[in-house]
Amino acid sequence: MTRLLTGIGVGLGSAAGPVARMAAAPALPAPRIVADPAAEAAAVRRAVTDVAAELAQRAARATGVAAEVLAAQALMAADPVLADRAVELVEQGTDGAHALSAAYARFRADLQAAGGFFAERVTDLDDLRNRSVARLLGLPTPGLPDPGHPYVLVAEDLAPADTALLDPARVLALVTARGGPTSHTAILAKALGLPAVVGCAEAGSLADGQEVLVHGADGLVEAGPTPQAVRRAATREQHRRERADNVHGPGRTADGHPVALLVNLGASHELAGAAAADAEGVGLFRTEFLYLDRAQAPGREEQTAAYRQVFEAFTGRRVVVRTLDAGADKPLPFASAPDEENPALGIRGLRTSARDPQLLETQLAAVAAAAQGSGAEVWVMAPMVSVPREAAEFAARVRAHGLPVAGAMVEVPAAALRAGRLAEVCDFLSIGTNDLAQYAFAADRTLGSLAELLDPWQPALLDLVAATAGAAAERGRPVGVCGEAASDPALALVLVGLGVTSLSAAPSCLAELRAALAAHTLQDCIELAGLALAAPDAATARSAVLRRIG
Repeated sequence: MTRLLTGIGVGLGSAAGPVARMAAAPALPAPRIVADPAAEAAAVRRAVTDVAAELAQRAARATGVAAEVLAAQALMAADPVLADRAVELVEQGTDGAHALSAAYARFRADLQAAGGFFAERVTDLDDLRNRSVARLLGLPTPGLPDPGHPYVLVAEDLAPADTALLDPARVLALVTARGGPTSHTAILAKALGLPAVVGCAEAGSLADGQEVLVHGADGLVEAGPTPQAVRRAATREQHRRERADNVHGPGRTADGHPVALLVNLGASHELAGAAAADAEGVGLFRTEFLYLDRAQAPGREEQTAAYRQVFEAFTGRRVVVRTLDAGADKPLPFASAPDEENPALGIRGLRTSARDPQLLETQLAAVAAAAQGSGAEVWVMAPMVSVPREAAEFAARVRAHGLPVAGAMVEVPAAALRAGRLAEVCDFLSIGTNDLAQYAFAADRTLGSLAELLDPWQPALLDLVAATAGAAAERGRPVGVCGEAASDPALALVLVGLGVTSLSAAPSCLAELRAALAAHTLQDCIELAGLALAAPDAATARSAVLRRIG
């Protein structure tokens, strides 16, 4: 009998196959007396060092998002404070395995308490602990299964070191018990084009070898699907891929209404793939990659060279630069306020420029210098704008540097509610649905138990998008969406129906977005938006729209 499991759908399409579960974490042996503390301490340091080196080597071999997440995890593993804490416990009489486990547990609690981006790294720490303990005990490293045939990967959650090594030729789909729509698992699933369901509470009930059918679009997992259901899904999947392969060029609805399709760009190693994509430009150029993991901000010359490389790769196309988004989940010693009790509500985004105006001035000067002669159409926007005054002051500073197009990101409900005033002083608006959802629902995006509230199909979130798009349209301003919501083809139709004029997503998502737009008129999109807004919750909104579009 078929059993239906539900979660948060991410990725695209559907896939069926047998379940293969992640290898279990190494079990801690019984505590033992340490006969030689010095030798035990040295073994602990070797284990931690070896894990960091292995992850760094994997990062060097990987590309794109995989390289980025592996490099970040390698840096965490190499943190000397963690190894020092474990060694301190060994010197107090704790054996190496339990010392490592306790040291990681302490760091885990600190990150969990910090919330935001820090809490999202808890899974990374769990993976590092498991790898370090396994290395110390001489056990197999926990990780991806290898049953010898393609499979649906099922896990409690996935660490970057595992998701970065996924082979789409062998892994058909992903199902995790934890995680939300903005988790690294969800982001990498989209980058790889894999159907995925995260936050599926019953994932633990799926057994190795059990046949399942995973629907990435609507967050459903059919355990024990009928042969007819598998065949129908395979036919739909084939048609979906054919449609995506047959539509190219600028985004257009079936009746010719333009919707710019743009890429998100976050690091230098992503540039080649982003520039080669069939996109009209960059809708979100995250500049933080230049600032992270350093004690001082990069100078004007360094920034100019990095920005020019991007602008020249997109000659003749739009590049929307987001100025430094530091603070909260991306603390920087030269930009963030120390000892904030709630960093997500503190000095972050544009607010850092009030603390150190020169940071923004240097960045704007570098963007302006890089834009000269590049051939790109450079737009500049500020993150975390809360009130119209901030938007007006930012726009004035942008234009003072000779940059003609200045915008504001709408990530705070207050900005959405006063979007008309923002549009009066800015040239465009860009909606970051990830943060907008987090702040609108007062829901930490790292908590799997709150993943439903962060579903981008939530009607209340769509109300804020509609308010922003409507206010911008009244003043003749374009408004884009660059959050995770923009990568869902069905939701993209709703966003267009709400008045959104551009969508920015990972390069791998653009073909599906283009095909969805080409199959529906603007009036279709408006009607779909009405269905979503009228729904009582996210699940009902998604189901109503998917039923209508077939």
